[in-house]
Amino acid sequence: MSDKAESVKCLILGSGPAGYTAAIYAARADLKPVMYQGLQPGGQLTITTDVENYPGYPDGVKGPEMMVDFQKQAERFGTDVRFGLATAVDLSKRPFKVTIDEKHEIIAETLIISTGASAKWLGLESEQKFNGFGVSACATCDGFFYRGQRVAVAGGGDTACEEASYLSKLCKKVYLIHRRDELRASKAMQHRVMKAENIEIIWNHIPKEIVGDKTVNGVILEDVNSGKIKRLEVEGFFVAIGHKPNSDIFKGQLDMDETGYLQTKPDSTQTSVEGVFAAGDVQDKVFRQAVTAAGTGCMAAIEAERFLADKE
Repeated sequence: MSDKAESVKCLILGSGPAGYTAAIYAARADLKPVMYQGLQPGGQLTITTDVENYPGYPDGVKGPEMMVDFQKQAERFGTDVRFGLATAVDLSKRPFKVTIDEKHEIIAETLIISTGASAKWLGLESEQKFNGFGVSACATCDGFFYRGQRVAVAGGGDTACEEASYLSKLCKKVYLIHRRDELRASKAMQHRVMKAENIEIIWNHIPKEIVGDKTVNGVILEDVNSGKIKRLEVEGFFVAIGHKPNSDIFKGQLDMDETGYLQTKPDSTQTSVEGVFAAGDVQDKVFRQAVTAAGTGCMAAIEAERFLADKE
């Protein structure tokens, strides 16, 4: 690639369901989109084994396979999909300047940000070892696989309580493991957890190790006060300590909430800068589903097309 700046009509950053859907719509509208896949081509779905809740796949699909399908469809309409990471942006005036891998400069008339979010993990080696084999960071995605089984949820905020409540409708037993002696969740969420008969809160404990053979069959806990160790028999382990949106390079340039989620106008993917749109988990902390991300990707591309048409 040359060091000379390259001009594009529509630049898409990130390659999950939001980015690829934006690419499909933008390419069909003849915006000749260029997409940079980012650090995790395919996004969070590439670390998901089975996806059973996305329409159009009656037998379910593996997350990585589904993202290959998305990519092929985007490329069929002419999307230029590239490997690379945006390392700097200047959104102070249009066209926008985006630096890729600290060396290649793109001048973009419109920008669609679909950089997603990353689940926060506890940092245990065993957590990564069993990721997709009994360890998950999304109950709505994976809870179904643990029907009638015993599971543990780590965390004490709204996310953890919401995941525990959701799982309690599917699983025989749900253990909510929290390092403190009171939950951080809102009163309404706490009430929902306390009311569920099959949720047991294990106070003042932290997970030390997730154990199993090919899949999870237990978790080792440590009492934060006494240091005593105990083992819980569970078939599933859900980490629910929140997500971090991948929005650091936009700090100071786009409006975001206190945790870094990009803020968009109501009924729109338009950010605080005209011509910059945000889709998927980088702006959605409520639903965080592949299908909702794809929906906002569609919206972003349509809005980018209309924005450019109005400028002509």
